[in-house]
Amino acid sequence: MIQLLFLVLFAEGTVALFLMLKIGPLRELVMKGLDQLKTGKGPATVKTIACTMSVILLSSITSILKIQNKGVKLGTLTPMDQVLWRTHLLEASLMGYILFLVFVIDRVHEYLRKLIGLRSKVEDCEQEVGKLQKEKLLHKEKEDKSLKEIRSLKEEISNLTENLKKLQLESEEKDKRVLSAEAHVVALQKQSEDLLLEYDRLLDQTLQGQAVNYRG
Repeated sequence: MIQLLFLVLFAEGTVALFLMLKIGPLRELVMKGLDQLKTGKGPATVKTIACTMSVILLSSITSILKIQNKGVKLGTLTPMDQVLWRTHLLEASLMGYILFLVFVIDRVHEYLRKLIGLRSKVEDCEQEVGKLQKEKLLHKEKEDKSLKEIRSLKEEISNLTENLKKLQLESEEKDKRVLSAEAHVVALQKQSEDLLLEYDRLLDQTLQGQAVNYRG
């Protein structure tokens, strides 16, 4: 019985050590084993064993108290009672440690599960933050590209506006030249008409002069 209790205590101590210290893949293996133990009929079996050991622990404590009371009444303990007292005390101590380690292992396992869940959530959040940062960088690059395009378009619009103003000035100058040319043409036409009238008048005078000479 005592050898079995020592074996169980050693196994529980090893499990608790692997849970508290990360030694290679041993913590993951222990966590998987405890997860499987807590599924199906595992919890009921563990509770049954714990209740049985609690009953045995209470029985050992009761036996220890009885032996002590017997020694108080007799004034001394027989060698057999001393052996029984030490045996019951060792068994009670081992079972107490075993039950305490069961509680510690259960709590550590629960805390580690929560910690793993939090770490996975943190990793998911970090990945999401990374994606958001990449999207932000892409958005910023697109925004910078759009700003450059807008500046380029503004420069093109400014150049086109200046060219349009130049063309308008050139058009106005050409209009002025056309108007001046038209005025000059009108003046030439009027001058030509005056010359034709003068020519017709001179021609008439010449013809009249010749006619008078023929008559004479």
